[in-house]
Amino acid sequence: MGEAATGERRQRADKQRNRTHILEVAEEFFAEHGITGSMDAIAKRAGVGPGTLYRHFPNREALLAALLQARDEELEARRVAIQRDVTDSRAALTQWLQALGEWVTAFDGLPEPLRAALTEGTSPLALTCQGFITTTEDFLRAAQRDGYANPWVRGRDLFLSTLATAWARGAAMADESTPDALVSIMRTGWEVPATHIPPGSVEDPA
Repeated sequence: MGEAATGERRQRADKQRNRTHILEVAEEFFAEHGITGSMDAIAKRAGVGPGTLYRHFPNREALLAALLQARDEELEARRVAIQRDVTDSRAALTQWLQALGEWVTAFDGLPEPLRAALTEGTSPLALTCQGFITTTEDFLRAAQRDGYANPWVRGRDLFLSTLATAWARGAAMADESTPDALVSIMRTGWEVPATHIPPGSVEDPA
Protein backbone atom coordinates (compact mmCIF):
# COMPACT_ATOMS: atom_id res chain seq x y z
CA MET A 1 0.00 0.00 0.00
CA GLY A 2 2.87 2.35 0.84
CA GLU A 3 4.52 1.87 -2.55
CA ALA A 4 1.16 2.30 -4.31
CA ALA A 5 0.46 5.55 -2.45
CA THR A 6 3.95 6.83 -3.22
CA GLY A 7 3.52 5.98 -6.88
CA GLU A 8 0.16 7.72 -6.99
CA ARG A 9 1.61 10.85 -5.40
CA ARG A 10 4.45 10.80 -7.91
CA GLN A 11 1.98 10.53 -10.80
CA ARG A 12 -0.02 13.47 -9.46
CA ALA A 13 3.15 15.52 -9.08
CA ASP A 14 4.24 14.66 -12.61
CA LYS A 15 0.81 15.57 -13.93
CA GLN A 16 0.91 18.93 -12.16
CA ARG A 17 4.41 19.65 -13.47
CA ASN A 18 3.28 18.84 -17.02
CA ARG A 19 0.27 21.11 -16.65
CA THR A 20 2.34 23.97 -15.26
CA HIS A 21 4.93 23.57 -18.01
CA ILE A 22 2.28 23.56 -20.74
CA LEU A 23 0.76 26.75 -19.33
CA GLU A 24 4.16 28.46 -19.27
CA VAL A 25 4.82 27.49 -22.87
CA ALA A 26 1.31 28.46 -23.98
CA GLU A 27 1.69 31.86 -22.30
CA GLU A 28 4.82 32.55 -24.33
CA PHE A 29 3.36 31.09 -27.53
CA PHE A 30 0.12 33.09 -27.40
CA ALA A 31 2.09 36.25 -26.54
CA GLU A 32 4.15 35.71 -29.72
CA HIS A 33 1.47 34.44 -32.11
CA GLY A 34 -1.89 35.43 -30.65
CA ILE A 35 -4.53 32.97 -29.54
CA THR A 36 -5.04 31.53 -33.01
CA GLY A 37 -1.67 29.79 -32.80
CA SER A 38 -1.70 26.03 -33.30
CA MET A 39 -2.42 23.84 -30.27
CA ASP A 40 -0.19 21.15 -31.77
CA ALA A 41 2.62 23.70 -32.05
CA ILE A 42 2.23 24.44 -28.34
CA ALA A 43 2.47 20.73 -27.55
CA LYS A 44 5.58 20.43 -29.70
CA ARG A 45 7.26 23.41 -28.07
CA ALA A 46 6.38 22.01 -24.63
CA GLY A 47 7.93 18.69 -25.56
CA VAL A 48 4.73 16.71 -25.00
CA GLY A 49 2.42 14.83 -27.32
CA PRO A 50 -0.89 16.34 -28.44
CA GLY A 51 -2.70 13.74 -26.39
CA THR A 52 -1.01 14.97 -23.21
CA LEU A 53 -1.95 18.55 -24.03
CA TYR A 54 -5.59 17.67 -24.70
CA ARG A 55 -5.85 15.57 -21.55
CA HIS A 56 -5.02 18.67 -19.55
CA PHE A 57 -6.87 21.15 -21.77
CA PRO A 58 -9.53 19.56 -24.01
CA ASN A 59 -9.85 22.68 -26.19
CA ARG A 60 -8.42 26.14 -26.76
CA GLU A 61 -11.03 27.76 -24.51
CA ALA A 62 -10.03 25.56 -21.58
CA LEU A 63 -6.38 26.49 -22.10
CA LEU A 64 -7.23 30.19 -22.31
CA ALA A 65 -9.38 29.97 -19.18
CA ALA A 66 -6.45 28.46 -17.28
CA LEU A 67 -4.06 31.10 -18.58
CA LEU A 68 -6.44 33.89 -17.63
CA GLN A 69 -6.95 32.60 -14.09
CA ALA A 70 -3.97 34.52 -12.70
CA ARG A 71 -5.10 37.64 -14.56
CA ASP A 72 -8.62 37.11 -13.20
CA GLU A 73 -7.16 37.24 -9.71
CA GLU A 74 -5.26 40.43 -10.56
CA LEU A 75 -8.42 42.02 -11.95
CA GLU A 76 -10.34 40.98 -8.86
CA ALA A 77 -7.67 42.65 -6.73
CA ARG A 78 -8.09 45.82 -8.83
CA ARG A 79 -11.85 45.69 -8.19
CA VAL A 80 -11.35 45.41 -4.45
CA ALA A 81 -8.86 48.31 -4.46
CA ILE A 82 -11.16 50.55 -6.52
CA GLN A 83 -14.17 49.87 -4.33
CA ARG A 84 -12.10 50.46 -1.21
CA ASP A 85 -10.18 53.57 -2.26
CA VAL A 86 -12.25 55.44 -4.86
CA THR A 87 -15.26 57.23 -3.43
CA ASP A 88 -16.31 59.04 -6.63
CA SER A 89 -18.56 56.63 -8.54
CA ARG A 90 -17.72 58.17 -11.91
CA ALA A 91 -13.99 57.76 -11.32
CA ALA A 92 -14.57 54.25 -9.98
CA LEU A 93 -16.43 53.17 -13.12
CA THR A 94 -13.75 54.75 -15.30
CA GLN A 95 -10.96 52.94 -13.46
CA TRP A 96 -12.81 49.62 -13.58
CA LEU A 97 -13.37 49.89 -17.33
CA GLN A 98 -9.69 50.72 -17.78
CA ALA A 99 -8.71 47.62 -15.77
CA LEU A 100 -11.16 45.54 -17.77
CA GLY A 101 -9.69 46.85 -21.02
CA GLU A 102 -6.22 45.77 -19.92
CA TRP A 103 -7.56 42.31 -19.04
CA VAL A 104 -9.18 41.70 -22.44
CA THR A 105 -5.96 42.62 -24.26
CA ALA A 106 -3.83 40.03 -22.44
CA PHE A 107 -3.33 38.22 -25.78
CA ASP A 108 -3.84 39.30 -29.37
CA GLY A 109 -7.23 38.07 -30.54
CA LEU A 110 -8.63 37.41 -27.06
CA PRO A 111 -11.79 39.55 -27.45
CA GLU A 112 -13.28 37.12 -30.01
CA PRO A 113 -13.37 33.96 -27.82
CA LEU A 114 -14.67 36.08 -24.94
CA ARG A 115 -17.48 37.34 -27.17
CA ALA A 116 -18.19 33.81 -28.35
CA ALA A 117 -18.26 32.58 -24.75
CA LEU A 118 -21.11 34.97 -23.98
CA THR A 119 -23.03 33.62 -26.97
CA GLU A 120 -22.44 29.91 -26.44
CA GLY A 121 -22.61 29.79 -22.67
CA THR A 122 -20.84 26.40 -22.53
CA SER A 123 -17.32 27.78 -22.86
CA PRO A 124 -15.18 27.70 -19.70
CA LEU A 125 -14.66 31.41 -20.34
CA ALA A 126 -18.38 32.16 -19.98
CA LEU A 127 -18.47 32.09 -16.18
CA THR A 128 -15.54 34.48 -15.96
CA CYS A 129 -17.20 36.89 -18.37
CA GLN A 130 -20.50 36.77 -16.51
CA GLY A 131 -18.75 37.56 -13.23
CA PHE A 132 -17.06 40.62 -14.69
CA ILE A 133 -20.33 41.77 -16.29
CA THR A 134 -21.92 41.65 -12.84
CA THR A 135 -19.06 43.72 -11.43
CA THR A 136 -19.45 46.23 -14.26
CA GLU A 137 -23.16 46.48 -13.42
CA ASP A 138 -22.30 47.25 -9.80
CA PHE A 139 -19.97 50.11 -10.73
CA LEU A 140 -22.43 51.37 -13.34
CA ARG A 141 -25.41 51.38 -10.98
CA ALA A 142 -23.45 53.45 -8.48
CA ALA A 143 -22.58 55.99 -11.19
CA GLN A 144 -26.21 56.04 -12.37
CA ARG A 145 -27.45 56.52 -8.81
CA ASP A 146 -25.16 59.54 -8.42
CA GLY A 147 -26.23 61.02 -11.76
CA TYR A 148 -22.92 60.40 -13.52
CA ALA A 149 -24.08 57.76 -16.02
CA ASN A 150 -27.07 57.64 -18.31
CA PRO A 151 -29.92 55.48 -16.95
CA TRP A 152 -30.36 53.48 -20.16
CA VAL A 153 -26.80 52.10 -20.18
CA ARG A 154 -26.35 48.43 -19.23
CA GLY A 155 -23.29 46.75 -17.73
CA ARG A 156 -23.42 44.04 -20.37
CA ASP A 157 -23.19 46.65 -23.10
CA LEU A 158 -20.22 48.33 -21.43
CA PHE A 159 -18.48 44.95 -21.21
CA LEU A 160 -19.16 44.24 -24.90
CA SER A 161 -18.02 47.76 -25.80
CA THR A 162 -14.75 47.07 -23.99
CA LEU A 163 -14.33 43.90 -26.06
CA ALA A 164 -15.12 45.81 -29.25
CA THR A 165 -12.63 48.54 -28.37
CA ALA A 166 -9.93 45.96 -27.66
CA TRP A 167 -10.63 44.25 -30.99
CA ALA A 168 -10.50 47.53 -32.92
CA ARG A 169 -7.08 48.35 -31.49
CA GLY A 170 -5.65 45.53 -33.58
CA ALA A 171 -7.44 46.48 -36.80
CA ALA A 172 -5.30 47.32 -39.82
CA MET A 173 -6.60 50.91 -39.91
CA ALA A 174 -5.86 51.58 -36.22
CA ASP A 175 -2.96 53.81 -35.21
CA GLU A 176 -1.44 54.89 -31.91
CA SER A 177 -4.25 57.36 -31.20
CA THR A 178 -7.03 54.81 -31.78
CA PRO A 179 -7.19 53.29 -28.26
CA ASP A 180 -7.67 56.64 -26.47
CA ALA A 181 -10.13 57.83 -29.11
CA LEU A 182 -12.26 54.69 -28.78
CA VAL A 183 -12.28 54.88 -25.00
CA SER A 184 -13.36 58.54 -25.19
CA ILE A 185 -16.14 57.71 -27.65
CA MET A 186 -17.39 54.90 -25.43
CA ARG A 187 -17.30 57.13 -22.37
CA THR A 188 -19.33 59.90 -23.96
CA GLY A 189 -21.96 57.26 -24.58
CA TRP A 190 -22.42 56.28 -20.92
CA GLU A 191 -21.44 59.49 -19.14
CA VAL A 192 -23.79 62.35 -18.35
CA PRO A 193 -22.16 65.68 -19.35
CA ALA A 194 -20.00 67.16 -16.60
CA THR A 195 -22.15 70.32 -16.53
CA HIS A 196 -24.84 68.20 -14.90
CA ILE A 197 -24.25 68.24 -11.13
CA PRO A 198 -26.26 65.58 -9.30
CA PRO A 199 -28.20 66.66 -6.21
CA GLY A 200 -26.25 66.16 -3.02
CA SER A 201 -22.84 65.97 -4.73
CA VAL A 202 -19.86 67.81 -3.30
CA GLU A 203 -20.08 70.24 -6.22
CA ASP A 204 -23.73 71.04 -5.56
CA PRO A 205 -23.88 74.66 -4.26
CA ALA A 206 -27.19 73.97 -2.55
